[in-house]
Amino acid sequence: MTAAIMNFLTPNIMHALGWALLHFLWQGTALAALSAAALAVCRRTQVRYILGVATLILMSLAPVVTFVNYLQQHGTVQVISAFPATAYRIQNGLVSGISADSSRRIVPSLDALPWLVEAWLLGVAFFGFRSAGGFFLLERERRKRSTVVGTRLLQTCLSLQQHLGISRAIRYCECQWLQAPAVIGWFKPIVFLPATALTGLSEEQLRAVIAHELAHIRRFDPFVNVFQVCVEALLFYHPAVWWLNKRIRAEREHCCDELAVNLCGDAVEYARALTLMEEWRSAPVFAMAANRGPLTERVVRVLGLKTIGSGMRGIGWTGSVLCLGAALVAGHALLDIARPPIARAAMRLQAATNANGEAAQQSNPKPAATPKPSAARTPNPASTASSYIDAMRDVGLKDLTVDQLIALKVQDVTPEYVREMREQGLNVDAENLVAMRVQGVTPEEVRQWRGTGLNLDQNRLVALKVQGADPEYYRALKEAGIDPDVDRLIALKVQGVTPEYVRALRAAGLSVSADQVIAFKVQDLTPEYLKHMHDLGVDANANELIGMKVQDVTPEYVQQIHALGLKPTANELIALRVQDVTPEYIKALQSAGYKASVNEIIGAKVQDVTPEFIERAKAHGFKDLTLQKLMQLRQLGILDSKADL
Repeated sequence: MTAAIMNFLTPNIMHALGWALLHFLWQGTALAALSAAALAVCRRTQVRYILGVATLILMSLAPVVTFVNYLQQHGTVQVISAFPATAYRIQNGLVSGISADSSRRIVPSLDALPWLVEAWLLGVAFFGFRSAGGFFLLERERRKRSTVVGTRLLQTCLSLQQHLGISRAIRYCECQWLQAPAVIGWFKPIVFLPATALTGLSEEQLRAVIAHELAHIRRFDPFVNVFQVCVEALLFYHPAVWWLNKRIRAEREHCCDELAVNLCGDAVEYARALTLMEEWRSAPVFAMAANRGPLTERVVRVLGLKTIGSGMRGIGWTGSVLCLGAALVAGHALLDIARPPIARAAMRLQAATNANGEAAQQSNPKPAATPKPSAARTPNPASTASSYIDAMRDVGLKDLTVDQLIALKVQDVTPEYVREMREQGLNVDAENLVAMRVQGVTPEEVRQWRGTGLNLDQNRLVALKVQGADPEYYRALKEAGIDPDVDRLIALKVQGVTPEYVRALRAAGLSVSADQVIAFKVQDLTPEYLKHMHDLGVDANANELIGMKVQDVTPEYVQQIHALGLKPTANELIALRVQDVTPEYIKALQSAGYKASVNEIIGAKVQDVTPEFIERAKAHGFKDLTLQKLMQLRQLGILDSKADL
């Protein structure tokens, strides 16, 4: 999956994303240091919680802002550093050409950025699947091993809910797979009360514990927690994110503890309940409203005692200042490294030229009389540069900045190159000229593209060159039967569509457009797949074939359906797979005496008419029912048990 994503990331995106990930190292540290200082000052639990969440939001936005900033910058810098053919050495105010190997020592190499981005994507995938697995595990356990609480306990829960002013619909369930109460769910929350809590806590303790869980729902803590999980998955590599999330979860527990004590009134009994539940706890916490904070700190706060951290605010302040200073120093160093190489070269050139001019004025005072002409004079660097500037101005490039002049000269953009490109109808500026030169776009190649009849601007020329699409590739596609425009031509090349692939599709009897060919390639639809479906008698057009491939309609699946006496069309095959109708399900219906059509089978599957439901209907004395009657019984819930109701 990571490799597939990497194929869609352009060099500009890779560059911007890599620098955003690197910059977050100091940005995250600085934000964490500021947050730690603010948390040390604040006394109120709710204010500390809000500060922590606000800092986490800033942490999530910092890489986005950095990414957008780098993405909006011109692509000149990165292509020069990636393909250095010629560079310039600045020495004593003069600019002289040096080799590519030497330029790499001056301009930091960014070759490691793609590896960094790929490693980050792997980490995101790991933590994302880890969190998703936790959600799936909790949902499975909820369905299998939970029951509704008794009437008396339900009245207690509803009374507490009313006291807290919660109008949302909340379910209360008893479970065996948890050892401590928990809240699961976002829009339809469920409060789980384990059997150990129902039997091991007094009524007063149980009320306080239930009030704590309802406080999570009142404060919308499950939504904040899922945001924390997402930030942890995306910014997993920074310890500050994990530290801040731990503090947020701890402060969240303190807030709910305060609400529970205020509602129930007895802090001592609630502290005892916390101690008992901590001894029972062994539950997964991937998707719960909060991962519980340290027991000792919670109990101390509930009882109103002085916490250990209250006497360490001075140390926290000192540590925050040191971390903030280190982060700013590291950020300044990284910004200097990440600063566009052209800008750095321009600064060095300007400084060297100024220094050289001042030295010349001090060593060569103005003469009293005009000196005789010298037979040989050392050329002035300024006059040499002016000749290149004048030549570029003559071909239409005026008011060039120092950065642009250096970039053009580094990439060997000559006035002749500019003139020939403009003769081909391209109104190019300095950045476009550098990009075309870096990618090796030649005037001859532009003339060949003009001969194809395609309307190409400089950006599309660069894009075609990056993807390796040349005029011969375009002509071969036309000969194979498709005539794509520029954007589709690029997409075809990105997906690896060859003229041979198009000819094979045509040979299979398909009249396909460029968009359909791209969709075929994305879904890995091969000519062999088409032949198998044709041999099985499935008459499908291009869009139906794409739908069949998307829904994983395999030749083996079609053969199994045919073996059961059914001959579904392409659309019916798609519908069968969408509803997850298996050959085994059809066999079960047929074994129960129902020789149904494809549409009837799909309808039965939609209404969840299972073999077990058919047996239940027969057990109630309903025999010889049609499949339509069974679907009506299922839809109306007539045969549902009390537990289902």
